[in-house]
Amino acid sequence: MPRYKSPHLLVAESGADREGHGLKRTMGLFQLVCFGVGAIVGTGIFVGLSDSVAQAGPAVVVSFILAAITCVFTAFAFAELGGAIPVSGSSYSFAYAGLGEGTAFLVGWCLLLEYGVSVSAVAVGWSQYVNELLDSLVGLRLPAALSAGPAEGGVINLPAVIVIAMAAVLLVRGVRESARATAAMAVLKLAVLVAFVAIGFTAFQDGNLTPFSPEGLAGIGAGTTAAFFSYIGFDAITTAGEEAKNPRRDIPVAILVCIGLVTVLYCAVALAAIGAIGGDAVGGRPAALSYVVNQVTGATVGGGVIAFGAVVAIASVVLAVMYGQTRILMSMSRDGLIPRVFERVSPKTSTPVAGTLIVALVFALPAAFAPLDAVVNLCTIGTLAIMAVVNIAVIVLRRREPDLARTFRVPLYPLTPLLGVGFCLYLMYETGRATWLQFAVFLAVGAALYLLYGRRNSRLARVTPTDAAERVPQGV
Repeated sequence: MPRYKSPHLLVAESGADREGHGLKRTMGLFQLVCFGVGAIVGTGIFVGLSDSVAQAGPAVVVSFILAAITCVFTAFAFAELGGAIPVSGSSYSFAYAGLGEGTAFLVGWCLLLEYGVSVSAVAVGWSQYVNELLDSLVGLRLPAALSAGPAEGGVINLPAVIVIAMAAVLLVRGVRESARATAAMAVLKLAVLVAFVAIGFTAFQDGNLTPFSPEGLAGIGAGTTAAFFSYIGFDAITTAGEEAKNPRRDIPVAILVCIGLVTVLYCAVALAAIGAIGGDAVGGRPAALSYVVNQVTGATVGGGVIAFGAVVAIASVVLAVMYGQTRILMSMSRDGLIPRVFERVSPKTSTPVAGTLIVALVFALPAAFAPLDAVVNLCTIGTLAIMAVVNIAVIVLRRREPDLARTFRVPLYPLTPLLGVGFCLYLMYETGRATWLQFAVFLAVGAALYLLYGRRNSRLARVTPTDAAERVPQGV
């Protein structure tokens, strides 16, 4: 059996094997794929499509493909590392094993931003579609005071809080129940989007695709950055490493299937929407998909069906991403980098109850009261930085740990991970100087937290040279 050179890899893998961690293996390949679709397909396409179209016009299809290519390169990296290090920490654990504790803490810090902003933004988008659904069913909308934050003229976004609370209840009940709910919602929202594509193409007109790229390459680049937000969440599959029945085989397959399926779906939806009513009518419009269906069918019933699909779709994103965040915090807590409350697992439900409730509370506050548009780019640049780090971790671990068991290997190594880093850096550049400054401040705060708390309480400091040289991880 191999003896690993790096104490970081020892800690990353052995953390999952500590007595009493309490997680159970209940998720098969189908559930992992549904979990990935549940984490990805939501606000990005139901709400964010209009923002991407406003930037790129009909060339948004190219933007979706470029964003997908960026994700595919990194998906290969996630697939290799998810099969080789099948634990709950996802990017955090991969960075820990390959690049060390300090880098891993900053990755975990960025993951908190990625998942926190995306869940809060998704919950706000859910509120919009709840209003669309109520309008189509009974002709009523929630009062602005209860469906929007102070920045939008309301008092509290109550639906956003409710969807986060419902997700927390399911997660506390158990991963089996959460996985079943996610699978059912994933199948339903795929059916709704396929129905949307079919309706949109009945009114398709070639003339609506011209001019194809009204803002040129600059518009496509900006649209790619906006479209990238639609793919955030595919890495959440790797957070199920300790609850998948066969993680070394199923996690790589689930990641690649999800990226391919979602890319085809996004391009089809964009073409159907723009081809039906034109890019100007889609761009910048809230609840754009319901509007398209209403315009094509001349009735509100179809738009109501789409709104129902969006309500289900966006709720599943909240559920899947909150699941991923609690598992990442669990891994960081095991390593001593954050308080131990996040690693405690209920013996009754086999879930981190306290950690889940804390995450729900923290995510609900900005969803209820804060404007999130200003931090969406910050979330994007943080996610891209994480993806770049994962690609680098593949290269480092190939060199440092050649005997690490890998059920999937990145093709065309080392070209593929290098291209992954390059695409991530390009999209990071497209976010603009102001976002870079915000990101620098955010990282500085994270570094300060690591120095003041994480490094002092680190479990790595308690791993002796003998442990690192002689102990062989039991694996998962």
